[in-house]
Amino acid sequence: MTTVTTRTVEYPADGLTMIGHLALPAGVDRRPAVLLGPEGMGLSDVERRRADALAERGYVALAFDLHGGRYLGDPEEMLARCLPLLTDPDRMRGIGHGALDVLRTEPRTDPDRIAAVGYGTGGAVGLELGRDGVPLRAIGTVNATTTGRPGESANIRCPVWAGVGSEDPIMPPAQRNAFTAEMQAAGVDWRLTVYGGALHAFHHPPVDHPTVPGVGYHPRHARRAWRDVVDLLDECLPVRSGDAGARGDRSA
Repeated sequence: MTTVTTRTVEYPADGLTMIGHLALPAGVDRRPAVLLGPEGMGLSDVERRRADALAERGYVALAFDLHGGRYLGDPEEMLARCLPLLTDPDRMRGIGHGALDVLRTEPRTDPDRIAAVGYGTGGAVGLELGRDGVPLRAIGTVNATTTGRPGESANIRCPVWAGVGSEDPIMPPAQRNAFTAEMQAAGVDWRLTVYGGALHAFHHPPVDHPTVPGVGYHPRHARRAWRDVVDLLDECLPVRSGDAGARGDRSA
């Protein structure tokens, strides 16, 4: 197993002081990097572990913050913040760019080799970075088949992979059809994986607080979705043979 170094990073975004989790692989060389976004509740140990798992595979990984260091376990509070955010592409882009600036200025990061992977609101942030023309190598989302402002998806210049549960009432068939139509019209290299029987946030282990309706953990599909994320990165952002370090298969 590779030795992973982690540290907390603070940075400004959305009028808040964000507190992210940076995971670095062993070595001192520059590496490809992944911007990792959380569900609407905010950054938790789930995303921190995923960032660490990506670092074990040889990536610099930054799990970014949405709420100024807070985790919103109250569904009403989470919706009160996230629903307006999800209708404001400029705010989402600001959150994304704030984290991206941290990742790009990390000395271990190869600034020309960055991908964005996100879950729920964090996935929507990654998509907005692509729509804003950020030269990412890949965008991967789970539970975030969100549409953007007309025509702006033509700015996406990398493959996009999206995963969604077939029974997700928050991202229902009409929503994901609108998303794929947008990607197709923009000429994006896109893929959609529908996980049969899965609800919203199916990838996220159970939490000890109330959740919004339609949320449920699906362990088998959670493992599959993680493998799909890893496959996307292997295809679009491979750790090259010259990059030191092991490429473990630890699941997140």
